[in-house]
Amino acid sequence: MAAADDELACLRVAIDAVDDQLLALLNRRASLAVQVADTKAATGRPFYVPTRERAIVDRLQAANTGPFPVSAIRPVFQEIISACLAIEGGVRVAFLGPEGTFTHLAVKRHFGASAPALPCGSIPAVFTEVESGAAQLGVVPVENSTEGVVSHTLDSFVDSTLTIQAEVAVKVDQCLVARAGLAEPAIERIYSHPQGLAQCRDWLARNLPRVLLVETSSTSEAARRAAEDPTGAAIASELAARLSGLAVLRQSLQDIAHNVTRFLVIGRGEGPGPSPGGGDKTTVLLVLGDRPGDLFAALGPLSEAGINLTRIESRPSRRRPWEYVFFLDLEGHAADPAVAAALVKLAEGRVVRVLGSYRKADET
Repeated sequence: MAAADDELACLRVAIDAVDDQLLALLNRRASLAVQVADTKAATGRPFYVPTRERAIVDRLQAANTGPFPVSAIRPVFQEIISACLAIEGGVRVAFLGPEGTFTHLAVKRHFGASAPALPCGSIPAVFTEVESGAAQLGVVPVENSTEGVVSHTLDSFVDSTLTIQAEVAVKVDQCLVARAGLAEPAIERIYSHPQGLAQCRDWLARNLPRVLLVETSSTSEAARRAAEDPTGAAIASELAARLSGLAVLRQSLQDIAHNVTRFLVIGRGEGPGPSPGGGDKTTVLLVLGDRPGDLFAALGPLSEAGINLTRIESRPSRRRPWEYVFFLDLEGHAADPAVAAALVKLAEGRVVRVLGSYRKADET
């Protein structure tokens, strides 16, 4: 027993020594980050370069030989990069609030915990904060795999000059949360956003069919209401539960297991250049009138160039009756020769705006 204790003590001393080395290296990295910030400020270059961040993580994942898990490299280095950016001056991020929403979770996942985050009351308000310079970047939802497109986000692009800098995919894991000690049979009310209730419709019907469902403006507001209600619970994220001091009674209530929401990172100026590892997509805004065959003719250049169109959505332009704005997602970067040539043909006699080219989000 004594020999084992001695061995553990030696191993702990070795771990402490490694931790000291890690801390010294982190501070060394932070010092270099400050120098990078000074150079960027002197040359007018942007602080946030998503392709550089992705390249760092991709390189480290490829070089990893274990036993440290590859899956842990991204979150670990995301926090390191986030902390270094904060030292550089930080990137203030506006998002559809309040805190604890899945949009807030997307901000934390993409920018790390050190990024200053500004919650906004609506999607147009996020656009306004970024356009005014109050925030350098914004994060807004654009599509849910089960509930479809977020029309407010698409509509906001019509009159905005902002571009798409990146995208984030977050798995929607809806939880049943309530005050500690409240048992499921005692629940009388469940609060949630209408989308949260819709995503858990079958589970609610099977497990709590007689409970009153109360719609709220967000899942975070639902958690706040549940924290004030002795017999109330909420359908919300684990993050919302933690921020409201609630216990998680059940996880993964959503009726469709692989339920993912896609978020866009928006900013001013041009988006990032082509990703070193490829895997880019481009989003295009296309305005068409009410003429037979116009959409078919417009999409012809993409088909002829062999460019895969992964998504198409239409919205009324709100400028002229029966004029529509189409949002196209296609594979490839706008700087790719084939994509660039197809976009030139697409724009002939039409209103076309490239909203951004960016790396596809990692699958969650």
